[in-house]
This record gives sequence, C-alpha cells and structure tokens, in this order.
Amino acid sequence: MRKMYPFRPIALVLASATLLSSCNFLFGTKKDEQVDDVLQQGAIDPTVVTNVIGYVPVLPVWGGFVKPTDVFVGYDEMVYVVDNADGGNAAGVWVLDQKGDRQQFIPVPGATKITQDRRLITYVLGRTDSVVNGENFNLATVYVLTGTGTTNPQIIQKLIHPRNDNSRSNTNFRGIFDQQVEFTGIATTHDNGFYLTRRGPTNSLTSNAVPDNAVLVYRPDRSNNGSVRNLNPTTSSLRSVMQVSGITSFLAPPQLVFGMSTSMDFLLLQAAPAAEYKALWIRQIDNPETGISYTENANLLNFDASRADRFLYEGFRFTNPTDLCVAPDETGYIFVVDAGRDSLYQFTRLGFEGVNPPPASGITKQVIASFGGRGQGPFQFNQPQGVAYFRRTVYVADTGNGRVLRYRLSIDLER
Repeated sequence: MRKMYPFRPIALVLASATLLSSCNFLFGTKKDEQVDDVLQQGAIDPTVVTNVIGYVPVLPVWGGFVKPTDVFVGYDEMVYVVDNADGGNAAGVWVLDQKGDRQQFIPVPGATKITQDRRLITYVLGRTDSVVNGENFNLATVYVLTGTGTTNPQIIQKLIHPRNDNSRSNTNFRGIFDQQVEFTGIATTHDNGFYLTRRGPTNSLTSNAVPDNAVLVYRPDRSNNGSVRNLNPTTSSLRSVMQVSGITSFLAPPQLVFGMSTSMDFLLLQAAPAAEYKALWIRQIDNPETGISYTENANLLNFDASRADRFLYEGFRFTNPTDLCVAPDETGYIFVVDAGRDSLYQFTRLGFEGVNPPPASGITKQVIASFGGRGQGPFQFNQPQGVAYFRRTVYVADTGNGRVLRYRLSIDLER
C-alpha cells in the first residue's frame, strides 16, 4: 500500500488517464495549464495507479474578496460569503449563485459568521454601535435577516450583547468588558432554534450571570432559553468552552421533506492554547423526569489503531481551529479548518481521521485526506476561517488569500 502523508492530497486514480480525461468538465483538458498547476501543487501523480482517495479542487477559484471569514450554502441554495473587509462598516455578506456569480452585497457592520434556518431566516454575527449610560460602545450583535436570497433583504431584528442574555437582566452593564465580548459561532437546529457561542473576559463560576465563555440556547422565536450550563469556561476538559471559536449542529442544507437530523447535539471549537481537546462533541440528554442536560461524547476517546492512524480527540490536535461543519449525508464527515496550521481536516463521526476507503481496495484503515500548508496553491491556505459542505462539495473561506476554494472527493467526481 502506498504510504500516506497528511497534508498531501492524493487523488484516486483507477486507470488514471481515463479518470482525468472524464473530468474535463471540472479541470478542462489535460493540456490545460490550470490542470498542470493542480497536479503539481497538489502532488497528484496521474501516472500512478492506486486505490487511494483524496480531495481535488473544483475550478474556478472564487477570488476577489477582501477578508472572507465564513462561507455557507443556505436552505435557499444560495452561497453566502462573509467578507469582514475592514472589520467595520465595510463588512457584509456577498450572495452568490451556485456558479459563483455575485448577486448582491448586504452590508452588515463587523460581519464574521453566517447561518440560515429552515424558514430561510438568515443570521449574521457582527457588531453594532450602542449608547449605554451616555457612553458609546461597539457591541457583539446577531443580525436577523429575511429575503437574503431575493432582491429585497431586510434586517428585522438585532440581538445585542448583553441584552440578548436573560441571565444578565439583573446585572449592571460592564462597560469595556462587555465591549470585549465576541459572538463567535451560530448553529441552527431542526426546530429553528439555535445555539450561539461567545467568548469574553468575565468568567466567574460563582456569579448568577452566565460566564462570557458560553453556549447560549435560543428558541425558534429567538428568545433566550438560558445556556449550556455545565461547560467549564476556564479549565480544559471534555466539557469545556475555553474561548470558543466555532459551533455546528448536525443539521445542514439541503432542505428535505424526510431525513433531516433532529439531533440537538453540537460540536464546538476552542481557541484557548490551554484547551487540550480543541474540538468537542457535546450531547444533549432529554430526560422526562430530570429535564435537559448536556454531557461529553466519551466514545471519541476510542483510538482504534486498527481502523485509523489519527483521531479527532488527540490532545492538542489543533492550533487555532476557526470553523467546522458536518456533512448531513451518509458519509457524516466532520470538517475542521485551522488558521494556525493553514489546514483543512476531515474526520468520521467516530472521530477517525480520514475518508472511507473504496470497498474493493483492500485498505482496512481510514485514508487520511486532510491537507494544507501556508501558500496560494490549490491545496494551500492562509489562515482559513470558514468551512461549509453542500451536496458533496466542501467550501473553504481562505481568509488571508481573499478567496473561496471548493473541493470534491475524487471518487465523487462522476456523481
């Protein structure tokens, strides 16, 4: 078996010339200069016959952004790219069609992350200027929009820190400390509620107010339903929330009549250097007698070396993970982008790193398909901060390079 190395994507080549020539719709002809660049930058050798699989780029690259910090394909099947631009009033959301053609730009001050629920209500994390006690502050805000896939998008509500948190209703505004709070991720659930992650400097475990490092829970009407209480904001564990940097649920587009995930579990990322497990799966338990509680998924500590070489729950597996998503299809793959390592990682729901090998390949372990490294090549990134998955295509917001890249698994090219 060919030896595998992380960060060097290798395409499945079953009768290589036949496969690549059948993919002219993606790359053009084999004599195309772009194809030569892809083969060279990605170390894909079209002359080697092997059963190894990997991700290959979908061309063209979508460039021309200033600072793309997130990408999401909505239930309306439009592609949303958050461009943080100057981090202030020039920030907003580009709306693209599936071909990558820009339809419109929606200004959202300080925009960083985006999601959409099944009602086509869109949520954008940003900032807003507010006057509190006669002073001006710039505060974390969830912008709630309708009509983002039409020519008439409208902001219908703003959820502004700290007023969006019921636990702060009886506490004083903290001035500069509240201004330092950031909303870092948002994920919708099957009932059109959502989880909102935040981080900040105030993390007392004795206060009646929820710590700044927290996961807040919201009902479908966008009212706050408390928080996930048993996540530790300051100490690393399998149930911690130390400088959380991203969150995803197991629900994702496309819209389906049947088969949508009803799980209330979620995955979160921790950016704190001291957090040993920087990606965590948190499970919701709904007990009719005791109510709702949350716990860790300890099953991911099962490091079965006979089935994989690397694992999601390895200690200090990531440096600065910035976003993640889950494939809602039968693969169930988990994708993580790490701005500290300029890389895209892929895992199974068992926490095994790597994609499933072809049935007749004879390979018994997951095949590592993670890749990255600093650069501008088709398999390189510069501080990526967003990742999405839609109909077998992975989208990456390559922030430092001002572009969005797309990838498909080599065995999916004919689908």
